[in-house]
Amino acid sequence: MSHQEAPRDQLLSILVNDEPRVLTRITALFGRRGYNIKSLSVGSTEHVGVSRMTIVVNGDRGVVEQAIKQLEKLHDVIKIIDHSLEKFVDRELVLVKVAISPETRVEVRQIAEDFRTRIVDVGRHALTFEVTGDEGKITAFIEQMRPFGILETMRTGRIALTRGSNADIASHVYHAGETAALKPAVEGVEAREERARGVPNLF
Repeated sequence: MSHQEAPRDQLLSILVNDEPRVLTRITALFGRRGYNIKSLSVGSTEHVGVSRMTIVVNGDRGVVEQAIKQLEKLHDVIKIIDHSLEKFVDRELVLVKVAISPETRVEVRQIAEDFRTRIVDVGRHALTFEVTGDEGKITAFIEQMRPFGILETMRTGRIALTRGSNADIASHVYHAGETAALKPAVEGVEAREERARGVPNLF
């Protein structure tokens, strides 16, 4: 009997032109094909007119490979980075509002300190924490707070970059050729810093 790979999270970074409706077209592509987007984050990059989308898709390798093929057909997609091919660093931010009482306040704050969180709001009956880290750390913190009573949470979704330390690894390790760790993600596009130098200082 053949062994079927269990679905797991697949992490993609997609560099796109910063144009209206690009996000809609990409999410619609996933929706039409039944791909489940677990997490989605979008932000500007070091290049003017280029945005970076980080998408977490739940599925097997076949799912992510089909998604990449479909995404490459979209006009506004500049580059797709499949983070399963090289080591990467990822982070996520979450705000967690936890119910407290005089009896639990000290214990809640001690657990939060152990996780190196920041308190961003203090009330008589609730504390709000800011937690930054990988998915494992954030999930663990939420589970530790659950018995006290979680009132609200908001997670940003994961963001990721290929590790620069990949450049120290021999190239034969990568089945797709040399590492791209020290290569610009986008070439031929004016960097934000270059454009900024040409803007007169008004202050």
